[in-house]
Amino acid sequence: MKRVCVYCGSAVGDDPAYRNAAEKLGSILAGSGIGLVYGGGRVGLMGVLADAALKAGGEVIGIIPGHLHAREIGHQGATRLIVVGSMHERKQKMFELADAFAILPGGFGTIEEAMEMITWRQLGLHDKPIFLIDAAGYWAPLIMLFDHVIARGFARPDSRDLFRVLKRVEDVPLALAASPPSHLAKPELL
Repeated sequence: MKRVCVYCGSAVGDDPAYRNAAEKLGSILAGSGIGLVYGGGRVGLMGVLADAALKAGGEVIGIIPGHLHAREIGHQGATRLIVVGSMHERKQKMFELADAFAILPGGFGTIEEAMEMITWRQLGLHDKPIFLIDAAGYWAPLIMLFDHVIARGFARPDSRDLFRVLKRVEDVPLALAASPPSHLAKPELL
């Protein structure tokens, strides 16, 4: 694994466990020699994550659309800050640069990004590993919704294999090491 794309909030949330998870993940990725690809912001969990990775000497690539550059305060300290024209370009570039995905707590945008990667994997557009990092039980309601969708017949039972739930950030390196490399060619157009 060269790089992991991390989706997370542009706010820090109401539980210190979320901030701690972002700090730990940034440090762990850098300490493992794995680059970080993320939304490019300097605020919220995005900023905490990027700062921790940079402090630990890691590569940090931020992708941010021009219209959010000022609002999310693009992280000028990132190894590379790529300003793109739209949210679609942001997500596509993040996808292209990543070998795996980790999802920390976040809001609607984080959920949308996670769902898109899970859906793309379900459709066979990629087979990159996806990890929901369930800091302080944050993703428990979403996981219950996934189980409900499966129970009601709108997804196959093996759909739960599209992603893994990790309770601890410290489990990310082992989960990455246990994940086979992608055997699908990166799609030119999605």
